[in-house]
Amino acid sequence: MQRAAIVSLLVSLLVPTSALAATEPASFVAARSLLATSSSPGNAYAAGFSVVLTAPVKGDFSALGGSIITAAPVGGDELLIAGTISSRTQIAGDFRAMGGSIAVQNPVGGDLVALGFSVHDTGQVGGSVFIAAADAAVLGGAAGPVTIYANNIALSGDFAGNVTVVSSGHLTLAENTVIHGKLSYEAPEPATIPASATIEGGVTYRNASYLPNVSTSRALAFVSVGVFLLVRILGALILAGLLAGLFPKLSEAVTERAFTQRPRSILLTMLLGFAALAATPILFVMLALTFVGIGLALLLLFAYALMALLALMYAGILLGSAFARHFRGRVAVRWHDGVLGMLVLSFVARVPVVGPLIVLLLMTFSAGALLLLFFHFAFPREEPELV
Repeated sequence: MQRAAIVSLLVSLLVPTSALAATEPASFVAARSLLATSSSPGNAYAAGFSVVLTAPVKGDFSALGGSIITAAPVGGDELLIAGTISSRTQIAGDFRAMGGSIAVQNPVGGDLVALGFSVHDTGQVGGSVFIAAADAAVLGGAAGPVTIYANNIALSGDFAGNVTVVSSGHLTLAENTVIHGKLSYEAPEPATIPASATIEGGVTYRNASYLPNVSTSRALAFVSVGVFLLVRILGALILAGLLAGLFPKLSEAVTERAFTQRPRSILLTMLLGFAALAATPILFVMLALTFVGIGLALLLLFAYALMALLALMYAGILLGSAFARHFRGRVAVRWHDGVLGMLVLSFVARVPVVGPLIVLLLMTFSAGALLLLFFHFAFPREEPELV
């Protein structure tokens, strides 16, 4: 019901009532580039990428296009929808428009309703005015109430009714502006009202800062950091679970080196991983200093990033496998071991001083174990043949 009511309101604002009950003769014209040079005794409808009206229309004129220019009088209402709209003629009825840039240069006998990025009205409006835009200017005055929602707003001329403004930027009144009703506006800062301006109904100002205050900024920063950490942890959990589930043999080979080898071998594996993690950036910088080695340096950079990421993921898998061996007596690695281990590792990393050290030790061992496994895979040892 609410959606139907909103649609009905938009239709009532934008669609002329005579268009809903067209009893007069109407003309329909559509072309890629349209130049209307013949007058219409009734309503006229046009569509095209470029529409230019140069002949009078006794009834309503409705047009849809990329660019619309009306340069002939319209005896009824005008409904225009386009990217660029320029109304350079007098309109006896209402003017309704939706577009990017809307310019109204001559008087409008009825109401003016405009929705767009930029709305600039310099003609006298005989009825009410409703504008919603990024920047709006009503410089010809209006005989009815005026309502404007925009960023920067400029007013000039004689306004017979109340003027209501909601601005996220600044409101400016020109010299000798007259408002016979009441000026009510909401903006981050007071409006520029010259001494020559007359506002008979008084001014009501409500300060509305659309920028967050200090407490709100802190809350937003805290929430943003929390969301970032949560997304990063979830990403690490998913990746560790995928590696453990898709490559269980590789995960088991890494964990076997940690739980079956002697302490001396474990220490040597950690030293190998630490050397690879610490020396590779130095080698990358040295290669990047030479023109010939730039391509090799980029390749080395990608390989180093992949090695560091795998070392971190397998550090979590190693930790999860340790829990599985200790509490469940299971040697095989499952995907949930990687998820559990990475979750515990994420919390351990938050512990000051000790946490990052533990993560670094696990990463150096994982990097060393992966390098040894890749080396043995690339250069397998040949078994001696028995004669």
